[in-house]
Amino acid sequence: MDLRFSDDDRAFREEVRTFLAEKYPADIRERTQRGLRLGRDDHMRWQQTLYEQGWAAPNWPVEHGGTGWSATRRYIFDSELALANTPQIMPFGLSMVGPVIYTYGTEAQKARFLPDILASRVWWCQGYSEPGAGSDLASLKTRADRDGDEYVINGTKTWTTLGQHADWIFLLARTSQDVARKQEGISFLLADMRTPGISVRPIITVDGEHEVNEVHFENVRIPVDNLVGDEGHGWTYGKVLLQHERTGIAAVARSKYRLSRLRALAGSIPAGDGTLLDDPQFRRRLARVEIELTALEYTELRTLAAVATGGAPGPESSLLKIRGTEVQQQLDLLYVEAAGYRALPFVPGQFRDPDIADDERIGGPWAADTAPRYFNGRKVTIYGGTNEIQKNIIAKAVLGL
Repeated sequence: MDLRFSDDDRAFREEVRTFLAEKYPADIRERTQRGLRLGRDDHMRWQQTLYEQGWAAPNWPVEHGGTGWSATRRYIFDSELALANTPQIMPFGLSMVGPVIYTYGTEAQKARFLPDILASRVWWCQGYSEPGAGSDLASLKTRADRDGDEYVINGTKTWTTLGQHADWIFLLARTSQDVARKQEGISFLLADMRTPGISVRPIITVDGEHEVNEVHFENVRIPVDNLVGDEGHGWTYGKVLLQHERTGIAAVARSKYRLSRLRALAGSIPAGDGTLLDDPQFRRRLARVEIELTALEYTELRTLAAVATGGAPGPESSLLKIRGTEVQQQLDLLYVEAAGYRALPFVPGQFRDPDIADDERIGGPWAADTAPRYFNGRKVTIYGGTNEIQKNIIAKAVLGL
């Protein structure tokens, strides 16, 4: 893998920078800079802007609308988006269900679903975890019983991120009870969220936000045509999806941006006779995170190189997930410590209220956002498969234990 930028790569970097300067919507840029939560329309509009440029799905094969970029160009693209602090791409369609459909779906499913996913005309959500099946996902109880040309779904999914916005949900459900192993008899299904019998109940998190939900299925009927791949093989497809998800969860470029911003902030915060950046203990901890992030970046580049040559993320995705989420949490803690007392006073549900002026926020918007982000960030080592589960995967797949 050659990471030296060629003349073409440098020209591409300038192309991305020009695109961001001219096409990144000013109102979304402002809200992102102020730390305000974006709505569905904001995310969809940004992703559609990328689609119009032909850059919506760098991870997709060219025949389905992907870019065909090298690992170096993927790296440049991700880095420039992070430096511009653009909204993160909602992964459920473009990074998760899309790859499952173009890999295992029928031609009819590809024609029906992929164009809308690519163009971000439809919002997807994920139905994996259940009240009694989180890390041990194979213990899921949601059933999909065959009735002629339909499946009848009953059960509950939980921690469904942004399910209140979703048009469609992809889910794992048990289509057979008579199995030798609990990983068998699980199928990968697609359901329109407007289908009778689907209800969404909000879960309000500690920061006062409505980000996750419970989704209930009560005698929900979907056509058999919404089965992806073979019945009973959903566990295999679900693992492929999770590998793509875990690679994205690492968020290396975003963490590099946050690290750079934190260093600049620390250099302006008075501490003792100098600034916080002059404090040797804080500077040492900042350096430790930077070293870990640099090492992680090369692991991500190796993964991108494998995907760019037609492969799929393997055990590397578990390594990325573990270290990437740990780095994110270390940064969250350093931001809270940099903000000090200014991180504490916030009213749940109002810390990102656009009607509160920046000069009314104690310490400014960056400080007011630190505590809520710290608490919300406790989940990153859990979702997408807990880090403990990732260590088991590495032990089996890499070490052969």
